[in-house]
Amino acid sequence: MFYDQTPYKVKVEWGQRGARAASERGDIVIIVDVLSFSSTVVTAVQHKANVFPYPPPINENAKAYARANSAEIVWGRAEAIREGGHSLSPLSFSSADFGRDFVLCSLNGAACTWIASQVPALLIGCFLNASAVAEIANRLMQQLQANITVVPCGERWSDVREGENNLRPGIEDYLGAGLILSQLTGSKSPEAEVCIGALKYSSKTIRELIWDCASARELRERGYEDDVTYCCQVNISSAVPILQDTRFINAKDLNS
Repeated sequence: MFYDQTPYKVKVEWGQRGARAASERGDIVIIVDVLSFSSTVVTAVQHKANVFPYPPPINENAKAYARANSAEIVWGRAEAIREGGHSLSPLSFSSADFGRDFVLCSLNGAACTWIASQVPALLIGCFLNASAVAEIANRLMQQLQANITVVPCGERWSDVREGENNLRPGIEDYLGAGLILSQLTGSKSPEAEVCIGALKYSSKTIRELIWDCASARELRERGYEDDVTYCCQVNISSAVPILQDTRFINAKDLNS
């Protein structure tokens, strides 16, 4: 028999396999991919853009999907330099994107979103909107009578050998998940409690820890220090992306 976190109302699961587990349970899901899918989607939605998530890679299928939705492709940072337009950098979005449509692919956040797209409610969270997304999730828990799973996406090893798991846990996503979990109501699994504990232990040094974690060092070495600094900011946004049909909109606009 496989034992999981089912007895608890609030859970934490890693990556694509965790997203599938949450989807199979019918939980409300909060996707956390701090560097940078979640931070980018939150920023885009804050600026009233519409974001259509799509699984990677950016190939002819993704381009056809963008055309079908009259949307622009959000490129990887390196591709955006070559192709022009927006990138996975959250700082590539601004108020000029009001009402524009974008298709966003990413190895982790978009892939997890695609897997969990049929859950009762799918939200996007990160440091930028931690309190706002927790508030909406708590409300939806009561309205939908559903449990919540927070899914830190992590990264992928690029050199896995046959039979190895390619998930590389990322502390930036774990700490972001902990900040959100700490504000959710209901019984929490031991896994969720430990995640919250990691957040509390690191609360005074979060920015320093993330600045020097593996994912952030990779971005900084490529010249994206500003992205790392931006994504470490806590509760600067009230935008809560929620998946409606095939696109993210601001959950706070649903009742307006």
